[in-house]
Amino acid sequence: MLNIKKKRVLSGIQPSGDLHIGNYFGAIRQHIALQEDNECFYFVANYHALTSIQEKEKLEDATFKVALDYLALGLDPQKATLFIQSDVPEVTELAWILSNVTPMGLLERAHSYKDKIAKGISPNHGLFAYPVLMAADILIYDSEVVPVGKDQKQHLEMTRDIAIKFNHVFGETFVVPEELIMPEVAVVPGIDGQKMSKSYGNTIEIFADYKTLKQKVMSIVTDSTPLEAPKDPDKSNVFALYKLFATPEETEAMRQKYLAGGYGYGHAKKELLAKIWDYFAEARERREHLLQHRDIVHDVLKEGAKKAREKAREVMERVRSHCGILRFNPDA
Repeated sequence: MLNIKKKRVLSGIQPSGDLHIGNYFGAIRQHIALQEDNECFYFVANYHALTSIQEKEKLEDATFKVALDYLALGLDPQKATLFIQSDVPEVTELAWILSNVTPMGLLERAHSYKDKIAKGISPNHGLFAYPVLMAADILIYDSEVVPVGKDQKQHLEMTRDIAIKFNHVFGETFVVPEELIMPEVAVVPGIDGQKMSKSYGNTIEIFADYKTLKQKVMSIVTDSTPLEAPKDPDKSNVFALYKLFATPEETEAMRQKYLAGGYGYGHAKKELLAKIWDYFAEARERREHLLQHRDIVHDVLKEGAKKAREKAREVMERVRSHCGILRFNPDA
């Protein structure tokens, strides 16, 4: 259970492509749950996406789709603030100010930067300074809690280090955020058995049409155990995915079918297909409605940006005052 109460929660979602089942069980479901008891700020991180997407139409489309999909999946704009990162330009001003207290060594130790370089991605300043912009994203809203997976823990630790350093140099300015390690979810396997990831090309998209979804599910890698033979459910990618959607009773029923024999992987895939399709049925209906009424999404994002920017301006006034940045045209 997520047991924090009435905290300001901040999380960013990078628009890097169609959302998939791994995204949902790894983060989205928890984000939706947090809105019930907290003041949540969720933004689509389109500035961050520039490190990997440099095609105008692709970035615009991906940015809108993330907002659309979050609303379809249950984000309630009456409970949570949803906005686009670039609608709060103060965040880039803060990123520059924070860069002046951020040690080079801190950035050089970033796992994500080193991993991307190791994969052959050409280094640039945006990729290197990514943690500073991320720190600005978090600190500019006086965020108290940031939900992260264990693999993202270093990112928040860097933000905390930057905030503490700034507070030491310029006096108490920033709320130092706490981490909320999201509940452990068993690794969501992709259709090839590796962790589901866009970078592996093995994803099952949440809002795929039925034909595409069926094609993806039926292509999940399995072993060559004959239909009539018993099978080990705990070594099956199909079963691992089915457990995410099924009730405990339904999961146990499939387990017994595996163990009894006479139950093929094709049978299991058909049950999984039905589960996925039914699980997201209401979300698909909401998404289709929003696609036909895009102005609803636009209005949510405008209102979200208004609320987020109001808070960002408040924090930036404090930051400028503490570090001596003069402004004679505050409306600019």
